[in-house]
Amino acid sequence: MNTGKAITSFGDNGKVDLREGLGRPLSDFGQGVQSGSPGRVFENLIILGSAPGEMYGSPPGDLRAYDVRTGKMVWIFHTVPHPGEFGYDSFPPDAWKYTGGDNDWGGMSLDEPRGTVYFPLGSPTYDLYGANRKGADLYGNCILALDARTGKRLWYYQIIHHDLWDYDPASAPLLFTVKHDGKKVDVVAQATKFGFVYVLDRETGKPLWPVKERPVPQSDMPGEASWPTQPYPTAPPPFARQKFTLNDIDPYLEPDEKERIRNILMSASSDGIFTPPAYNRYTIEAPGENGGANQGSTAADPLTGVMYVKTYDEPTIHKMTESVPGHRASLSSGTPEERGFALYSQTCIACHGPNRARIPYPTQIDFAQFAAAVRAGNGEMPAFSEATLPPDDIRYLAAYLRDPAAGESTPASEMSNSPLPSGEKRFYGQFGFIFRANNGLPAFSPPWSSLVAYDLNKGTILWRRPIGTTPGLAAKGITDTGSSDLPRNGPVVTAGGLLFIATKADRMIHALDKDTGKTLWETKIDANPDGIPAVYEVGGREFVAFYACVSDEKASMSYDPGKPGAQGYYVFALPQD
Repeated sequence: MNTGKAITSFGDNGKVDLREGLGRPLSDFGQGVQSGSPGRVFENLIILGSAPGEMYGSPPGDLRAYDVRTGKMVWIFHTVPHPGEFGYDSFPPDAWKYTGGDNDWGGMSLDEPRGTVYFPLGSPTYDLYGANRKGADLYGNCILALDARTGKRLWYYQIIHHDLWDYDPASAPLLFTVKHDGKKVDVVAQATKFGFVYVLDRETGKPLWPVKERPVPQSDMPGEASWPTQPYPTAPPPFARQKFTLNDIDPYLEPDEKERIRNILMSASSDGIFTPPAYNRYTIEAPGENGGANQGSTAADPLTGVMYVKTYDEPTIHKMTESVPGHRASLSSGTPEERGFALYSQTCIACHGPNRARIPYPTQIDFAQFAAAVRAGNGEMPAFSEATLPPDDIRYLAAYLRDPAAGESTPASEMSNSPLPSGEKRFYGQFGFIFRANNGLPAFSPPWSSLVAYDLNKGTILWRRPIGTTPGLAAKGITDTGSSDLPRNGPVVTAGGLLFIATKADRMIHALDKDTGKTLWETKIDANPDGIPAVYEVGGREFVAFYACVSDEKASMSYDPGKPGAQGYYVFALPQD
């Protein structure tokens, strides 16, 4: 803490390789095993999740605790169960050898007095097609409570069976106390991407209000066996819209664009949040896997039992296609284009699709721009560190994108990237493909971003309101749309009755009355605020800090990229009594 120097007695000369100890050869991993959050320190332990992705070849998202002094692994919990472990029969035999994901990438919550840590676990691989993981797939899409000292399972609650929608719970569970049936109950509340909040007894994992298993549409994908039912909470009510109908088309689009959207809707399947992906046919899900409550999107007031959810309602559209993955050996041999194709197949195809439909760069790719986007992230795309994609890998990817035909010339008979049985098919979908109009506005009607306050003593909505504006429409005086950007951020609540939140597209900081949602103060800054604000005190004065960045994107109807040189922290002092 005083010098910033590595403590060499920790692990191997000051560091621990998170790829080790997962029970599989490192050569099996098509993705990294980096941590997506700083973890939690409890007594002498650092408890970690991971962000391995949920694609073919992704490592397992095992949960681990390390001794903070020595770096020795103290315990591990296999999120894809091994033989003899509870939940093993919820997958096909030996699925633990090839199934990855089931990971905690968005954060965890620690109950120190109980010594219990609560994990929101993500989807198993591949998260849009599950023919090779038939079953309920524990502990995928679960709220999992473990003994923080030993890693022993205390309870679990699965919110999605056999996920086909990338519906991983991305926000950390909230821990607070409510009054229920005349008694104080310690609860864990989990908001989801698909618009529901699950409220569970922190001690037992039992829902406070009944959850009903209801039939859902079934998949017609080759080889797929979707789960027949999914768990619907009876309370509290959904915070997001959960279906895209003809009446939901954006009213601010031009007539010809409305007609185009209408024709897509008429030909697609849009049967609500559990519309299964389909082969060579569009399916539409609202609020979409990028929508609802994403990373950092919730807060709670421990004094009142009120929970606040930032929701993003913008449907996604999918079409599943069959594609042959890159040859694993071409990661270490072959032309730069072939190596780039192998990397693209393992790292990029799930988001950008087998036809590269969502690559925002021309054939004559600007390498500096491309490398900067990969390192820093760009819009929906996360940042990739050098540990995940070394510099040579970025050069190979750029070479492939400049000349895809050269990279894909490897005969299909030579391509294999799987420990799965020979001949088993793989399907890919463009997940996160937001359904937008040609002018960049959402195809869905506003509001696109809202804040919803729940009274979880009663299981009811206390208030809701749009949050933020969309620049191109705000310039025309249309300000009730909510922000149409895709941030991973959320609110923070103060004991003085304030709720702070930022909106990225319009570069605004908002202070609201936590009891009513009414705006008390707001200001525009020069960069795009993101993440969760930090509240702290210095010398008896309270401050709130926001991080903000500047994008290299051009200004659009839905986004104002900020001013050059404006990246940094923006700190505001709260009024003194």
